[in-house]
Amino acid sequence: MLDRKVLLVLHPTKDDALLLAADLARELHQAGITVLSNTPHSIDHVDSWSDVSDVEIAVVLGGDGTILRAAELVQGHDIPILGINMGNVGFLAEIDRPSISAIVKGILDRSYKGESRLLLKHSVERAGSTVHTGWALNEVTVSRNDSQMVELFVQIDGRPLSRWGCDGVIAATPTGSTAYAYSAGGPVMWPQVHAILFLPLAAHALFSRPMVISPDSTIAIDIESKNCQLSADGMRTFPLELRDRVTISRSENSVRLVQLDDGGFTDRLVAKFKLPIEGWRGE
Repeated sequence: MLDRKVLLVLHPTKDDALLLAADLARELHQAGITVLSNTPHSIDHVDSWSDVSDVEIAVVLGGDGTILRAAELVQGHDIPILGINMGNVGFLAEIDRPSISAIVKGILDRSYKGESRLLLKHSVERAGSTVHTGWALNEVTVSRNDSQMVELFVQIDGRPLSRWGCDGVIAATPTGSTAYAYSAGGPVMWPQVHAILFLPLAAHALFSRPMVISPDSTIAIDIESKNCQLSADGMRTFPLELRDRVTISRSENSVRLVQLDDGGFTDRLVAKFKLPIEGWRGE
């Protein structure tokens, strides 16, 4: 019988996450599951991890930011991510925190469900050479890194779109449409939508509306300022130079986000924004 392994990814400063991890690790250990974790804290029945290639699921105890960290750990492997809500209703974790027994049963039975999420890939070309590559689950942002606005020349599928003096631009996935892009005025996109959201930030232009483009499109951004940087998911940054070209497109890889509950994205939207649904006559 193959050794079944689960990776626990914890928020680094949440005491309740550590307590839940200890209880969950004990129950999984008793069920014959090997538990690995990224936490520096000592937890009984938990081993440190060095290779995630044979992990069957990553269980995240934290919010959306911790889930993004987990995506970094499992990126490139077909490992589903199960986010357990630790107090803040995000868009990636369970709406309500399930019981320890429900989590363990879901893992043992593999009864979780979800979908693969579109990822973006990006590269930076400088003087004819590629100097940086990366990926993002939420968004790739090209933005100013000081008080001065940046000059960016944007092209879509090899055709010029616009030159903007702006704070920056965001290319977001449907998953990321409820993150930075939403705060910047972009539309909410259901995760099942296959598209890329693109929007300029505080652009000095007559046209600076959010745009939903084909998932097969390629975005090229020529950097015409010195004070600029690239950011992927708000975590992985790269300094940009004058005359760099940033290219963004859909990645060949994906990340699988799963849940134990039956609630869909609509329920998460209602819970997050406390939308008025009193009087609904459905089931």
